[in-house]
Amino acid sequence: MAYDFTSILDRSNTGSLKWDKYAGSDVLPLWVADMDFVSAPEVLGALTDRVNHGVMGYTKPFAEVVDSVLGYLSRVHGYEAKAEWLHWLPGVVPALNVAARAYGEPGDAILTCTPVYPPFLSCGPWQGKECITSHLKLTDGEWTFDFEDLEAKVTPKTRTFILCNPHNPVGRVYRDDELLALVDFCKRHDLILISDEIHCDLLYDGKKHRMTATLSDEIDDMTVTLNAPSKTYNIPGLACSFAVIKNPELRAKFQRAARGFITEVNPFGYAGCAAAYNHGEPWRQALIEQLTSNRDYLYNFVSQSLPGIEFQQKMEATYLAWMNVEGLKAKGVANPHAFFVENGVGLSPGSDFADGNYLRLNFGCPRSILEQALDRMAKAVAKL
Repeated sequence: MAYDFTSILDRSNTGSLKWDKYAGSDVLPLWVADMDFVSAPEVLGALTDRVNHGVMGYTKPFAEVVDSVLGYLSRVHGYEAKAEWLHWLPGVVPALNVAARAYGEPGDAILTCTPVYPPFLSCGPWQGKECITSHLKLTDGEWTFDFEDLEAKVTPKTRTFILCNPHNPVGRVYRDDELLALVDFCKRHDLILISDEIHCDLLYDGKKHRMTATLSDEIDDMTVTLNAPSKTYNIPGLACSFAVIKNPELRAKFQRAARGFITEVNPFGYAGCAAAYNHGEPWRQALIEQLTSNRDYLYNFVSQSLPGIEFQQKMEATYLAWMNVEGLKAKGVANPHAFFVENGVGLSPGSDFADGNYLRLNFGCPRSILEQALDRMAKAVAKL
């Protein structure tokens, strides 16, 4: 089946977070992690069927959606989970906050590596915990953990480490040896490992994702895995995610922390999740082909036509590009994010991810939009 990744969709008057940010202006939004592609037809069909049923009552995780996740974890990641290990939530951001609340006491600390998805930085303070950060290091053109710095940053009050793998925004898919070294660090400091793997099915160049919990039974027992079909199948608005927690003590603490403020997942979220995992693989494969083409076009364009911007590592995963803009600052551009907004392109400022020397660009869009945005950026830079 041929899928449409070229049509430009009018997202005005739909409450689009992505497009409404610059409503009323001629700014192309390439910021929040939300693709401008129609989701898989099987997902749309399942949602239509759910609407046609006509009753939108409170919904619990029914057999089809549970089996879809268990089957996906087994088929794709080689992980044999049980239904009772799953805790359903309306998004990975709520899941991060539940985890921050669940483990440790007020005043304890959470450790994570920057640059990173902003909710990693906010979930601790919002739940009465300190957020400690260690910056990833760039070694031989590859972003990786700085264990010397991690050892210097961890404290006796640190209770949790939050991992992003694949890493948003640097686009790394961590190897087994890197993950094992991180796990060893967590074990030595008695840290619970929260592993956000929401981008794990958007990989390039033959990269393989290792679900952290599959490294060993011991590691599985100290790990809380967070995932969702939302990024892969472009259904974040359906608000359906899940935590996988084998350890019954960790699971009970997570469940207690969620009581009273985490509501049921809506019926459309469950329907979309089941359809995506059960029937969406052909669409996902076509999506990866389109995103790979967009990534390579972006990489080549920046290298050839955007002096002052560079990729220090080619993205291995996600549809989010992490671009160094120190060269633009050297040319006198004090605020590269504002500079490109003024020239018609809305990107994510690196400061949101705890590194103001970068911008993040979302290339999950039709090629024509990407080309138009890059052309605007090139013309702006050429004037410097």
